[in-house]
Amino acid sequence: MLLIGVVNTQECLEKMTAAFDGANLFFGHGTDNSWDEACWLLETLARRRALPPLQLDTALPVDLLAEVEALATVRIETRKPLAYLLNEAWFCGLPFYVDERVLVPRSPFAELINTRFETLLKTAPRRILDLCTGGGCIGIACAIAFPEAEVVLADLSPDALAVARINIEKHKLGDRVQVVESDLFASVTGRFDLIVSNPPYVGAEEYEDLPAEYLREPELGLLTGNDGLEIPLRILEQAATYLSDDGLLLLETGATWPLLDEARTDLPFLWLEFEYGGEGICALKASELRTQSR
Repeated sequence: MLLIGVVNTQECLEKMTAAFDGANLFFGHGTDNSWDEACWLLETLARRRALPPLQLDTALPVDLLAEVEALATVRIETRKPLAYLLNEAWFCGLPFYVDERVLVPRSPFAELINTRFETLLKTAPRRILDLCTGGGCIGIACAIAFPEAEVVLADLSPDALAVARINIEKHKLGDRVQVVESDLFASVTGRFDLIVSNPPYVGAEEYEDLPAEYLREPELGLLTGNDGLEIPLRILEQAATYLSDDGLLLLETGATWPLLDEARTDLPFLWLEFEYGGEGICALKASELRTQSR
């Protein structure tokens, strides 16, 4: 029993934090430490019961404590990310449904979307493509940031697109956001003012060393060949055809970015910096992609 003898919020959080630390859990799917993970779990379950905001001395109902303990135990025993256990993740300050069909959103794209891509876009995009969309978080957040834009969410996985549809309905965007099952651009039509993509970019060697929590996520969303470069390189080769004349590609490759930079020295990558952490998103204009040397 993790929470035996617990009465209030502080005792609950302290015991969960100690249990998470003792189990050597890895954090990186919405939090980066055991205390915040415990707060996220407790606050979410309390919110779903429509309880008043919790204070540290708030007495907790016995049935709430039982539910918290059950999920905390599963978190420890299975190493599943908490977002999967709650079926909820937050991105750009927005709630999204997630399950094990999609990656848990954690991209620095959020910082760019929150500023509406300031300094990168001269005008608001009319058509946006979220390529390798997964559960649709990046594209849907873009749709909310640009309320006049049409957004297409494209992914190879029908399972991922089923989750994306849930999130389109959740945010009531069915009139402006559509999904396309597509192997990269294969089934995508038209041109876009903005293409955003967080594709698989983890190589086999790196994948084998990932913490257990990441191995709970769909391999299709993480792993790609050529040391993590296969899919990013394909995107670079094809994107120009689908960009408007003044269009912009934003491509995330995480820690693989130095390899991509070295592999395509003909391209003038602009690697972006982030105030709140993260790395590996580059910006390329349509004109730069169309004049590439190969």
